[in-house]
Amino acid sequence: MGPEIFEPGRLYLLTVGAASKSEGCGPYGVIARCLARQLLAVGERVRVVAEAEQVADWPDAVEMIVGSVTRPLEIWDAFTGVDAVFLTGADPATVDDALALARTAHVGQIALLSSYGMGYEEPGAEWLAIEEAVERSGIGWTHIRASAVMGAVLEDTYPATGSDWADTIRAEGVVREAFAETGHYPFIHEEDLATVAAAALRSDDYLGMTVDAVGVPVSTRARVRFIANAIGREIDSLELTPEESRAVWRRRGWPDRAIDATLRTLEQCDPDEELAPTLDQDPSVADILGRAPLTFAEWALEHAKFFR
Repeated sequence: MGPEIFEPGRLYLLTVGAASKSEGCGPYGVIARCLARQLLAVGERVRVVAEAEQVADWPDAVEMIVGSVTRPLEIWDAFTGVDAVFLTGADPATVDDALALARTAHVGQIALLSSYGMGYEEPGAEWLAIEEAVERSGIGWTHIRASAVMGAVLEDTYPATGSDWADTIRAEGVVREAFAETGHYPFIHEEDLATVAAAALRSDDYLGMTVDAVGVPVSTRARVRFIANAIGREIDSLELTPEESRAVWRRRGWPDRAIDATLRTLEQCDPDEELAPTLDQDPSVADILGRAPLTFAEWALEHAKFFR
């Protein structure tokens, strides 16, 4: 039996942070637009607080407020009448203020987009600090710890792997990257991640839970092959050393911590070991979706024009 869904017509607030290359930060705009479309399609109301760079390309029915959840006192009225919040882009230094406003406005639920990589960080790190703030807010909560998102390249957000592929494929028909022959990375489709968030927001079945929204690890070779199939063009794959990839990514503005995390995952990700904990979770992503997760091959076909 699936979750018991609330009656439609509730008001959902989506906070959309600026695109960031910092480790664990996803393509907030890409994910939230998917979520907004899904919520509107089932009769819900959607309000968005978005950084200036994120205000384009939303459905017409979305109520847009230009602002930042990192400066909550400037957007205090955004929480008025809101039933539930999808929280992204928060800052540990100001998240308590944002949560206080939500509590005063009688917000009933918060689904926090966190990072799956958080499990490797020391206590007190950014993601853990935000999770703990949400938990002590007194508002019902669900943490969604997501792996890398397939659509990260559309917003140039973490991880670094694949971030320059569109440029080099279009110009030269080639991909150059460390661990090109052996690397794997877990990716979840943004539509699937949005569906998980919608389930958490539209039901109380997941309150007090941490959901690991982790995609199937995909090899670098397979990602290149799927993109080649999607655009109908051969793509050469050239192996770089880790330091050569580091130099490429630094030139594109990637911070060293994000580069370190990307290289470590490409080198160490074991497809079987990485996937097992997620498959054993109850509920799993597939359980929440009610179907198999979307694949990188499907994502490549949907976004072929990005690489042409």
